[in-house]
Amino acid sequence: MTTHAGPRIVSLSITERGSAMAAKLPYEHRRGRLVETVKEEWGRCDGLVVFAAAAIAVRAIAGLLTDKESDPAVVSVDESGRYAIVLCGGHRREANALAREVAACTGASPVISTGTDLAGLPALDTLVGFEARGDVAALGRAWLDGRPPAMRVDAVLEEWPIPASLRGLARIARNADHNADPEHTTITVTDSATQPAAGEVILAPESLVLGVGASTGASPDGLDRAVDNLLDSANLDVRCVGAVATLDAKTAEPAIVALAERLEVDLVGLGAAALAAVEVPNPSERVRRAVGTPSVSEAAALLAGGPGAQLIAGKTVSATGDSTVALARRRNPAGLLSVVGLGPGDPCMRTLQATAIVRHAEVVVGYKGYVDAASDLLSNSQLVVSYPIGAETERVRDALAYAGEGRSVALVCSGDPGVYALASLAFELAEGEGNLAIRVVPGVTAALSAAAILGAPLGHDHASISLSDLLTPWSQIERRIKAVAEGDFVVSFYNPRSARRSTQLPAAIEILSAHRSPSTPAAVVTDAGRPTETVTRTVLGELDPDGVAMFSLVVIGSTGTRWIGDRMVTPRGYAP
Repeated sequence: MTTHAGPRIVSLSITERGSAMAAKLPYEHRRGRLVETVKEEWGRCDGLVVFAAAAIAVRAIAGLLTDKESDPAVVSVDESGRYAIVLCGGHRREANALAREVAACTGASPVISTGTDLAGLPALDTLVGFEARGDVAALGRAWLDGRPPAMRVDAVLEEWPIPASLRGLARIARNADHNADPEHTTITVTDSATQPAAGEVILAPESLVLGVGASTGASPDGLDRAVDNLLDSANLDVRCVGAVATLDAKTAEPAIVALAERLEVDLVGLGAAALAAVEVPNPSERVRRAVGTPSVSEAAALLAGGPGAQLIAGKTVSATGDSTVALARRRNPAGLLSVVGLGPGDPCMRTLQATAIVRHAEVVVGYKGYVDAASDLLSNSQLVVSYPIGAETERVRDALAYAGEGRSVALVCSGDPGVYALASLAFELAEGEGNLAIRVVPGVTAALSAAAILGAPLGHDHASISLSDLLTPWSQIERRIKAVAEGDFVVSFYNPRSARRSTQLPAAIEILSAHRSPSTPAAVVTDAGRPTETVTRTVLGELDPDGVAMFSLVVIGSTGTRWIGDRMVTPRGYAP
């Protein structure tokens, strides 16, 4: 399954007020020479955010527009910061998503005019894991006029997961002539290299895996021709190739690397022992003696295809004689669960990786508050599943179940997913799952966010402790606090207090006070990185537990920590 790197977005301003708003965004920023800068960046970036009147922005881009596939997303923000207006790029170039993200960072209102977005209909040309071919616009117009399309799915793809936004469409047989009536439109899910008929949009899934074997120095052109001939002879769409698989010792072979890059798919390396365990129709003793497995191309295609994969084109030798190719069809895509940290709450403090993954996930799962915090990244094409507070195990089990169906799933957490969040639970519950990958996408945890607000309290050794005894016995928490106190660590207390837990923080303060002066710097940061953020700067002897809430973080310094003005600083020892 392919991953998504963050796009290159450039913000442009011509006034001080525009520059101040641009500073709130996590993008490159250039000021002045608006028309010239737009021309310079037009073919180099994925999106432009122009802080100027919409009319000015329109004139700046008018002579540069070519087509919706290649033009960057363009969003205009007025000088008062009231509106973030999509000028071009809609959903195809993710301008709608960009406008929501800009609005979340600046406080503007996104202005989006794409019909399908406003009507709550899926954008077929941005569905995760599919490539759309055909007259998407015409089908969309018919759907907006109240004539939803029917859906055909090739029999060989019946187990392939259909996007949640399309599941309600009526199914028709593959050979039914739905397009005989021009009023009707059809969505066809197929990996065949067929051309869409009038009123038909083909959704091509990443259902195919190419297995490749190659000699050292194999001809890239020879390998490319062998792949193209194999796909043509099977009447299969090259856009449906989701991965290239080979022996792990060959993942740096230039011809294979170039093939994966040309197809824009992942290159999967597999060990010889694992390949040797795969039954294939055309094993070779010569190959086994050379690389330790009797098959590379066929075995790699089947193994990378996952459970139930079927070989649909056996080993074929290239015309140059130095590479072999084979083709398998997956039963369903490999599942991917991304456990994503959204940071402390401010959209500008999300990482680009977290933003891209949530935006491109087919399913987004999380506590309602966290899902709402990522609302600017969500679209009508996604299945969004939110839960009340608690229910952590249910959240993770459901996320794993969706990923087990072959879907791309984002399980969203606040802060960092590995710090008092759900990354560890996901690995525990997924133990033994075969065709499922889990990745952890880091975020800015509360301690780091609060530290940045306070100054540099974590500049030397420090520790984090959760005061919640819902999952950990208080006796164990108490031992950890004593160890931190005796070790003279700066400490950050997570989950310090709630309506049902009011005694833990006073007890922690008492333990620390036995080892530290009452004048030790202390602080309480509540709702760090959110509009409701509050900060209390004090000392250990005057720290009032009644001023602490569940969403507070309490930071207490070591014996070396001091206040420098309103900055809490723990020296590392660099200064003489």
